[in-house]
Amino acid sequence: MVHRAVSAKLISLSRKFPVVGLLGPRQSGKTTLAKALFPKKPYVSFENQDTIQLASQDPRHFLSTYKNGAVFDEIQRVPHLLSCLQVDTRINL
Repeated sequence: MVHRAVSAKLISLSRKFPVVGLLGPRQSGKTTLAKALFPKKPYVSFENQDTIQLASQDPRHFLSTYKNGAVFDEIQRVPHLLSCLQVDTRINL
């Protein structure tokens, strides 16, 4: 993996905030970077329709299965999950 200048900043932010977003253009290495920086976190891809359906049916329950964090890839495919994340992190679910 190519060293990214943003790596140290992402690690630092993840220690201060319960949710950190990584945005960028397609095929720029966002997923590779996230997996490399957080190898112990489960990886969840919302390209999988079954995962989208599970997250859509009961988003709070879905998020509660990842109390210790996760790498959520393509989360824009489940936009209402972002609202639940915002509320849940405020109450420390």
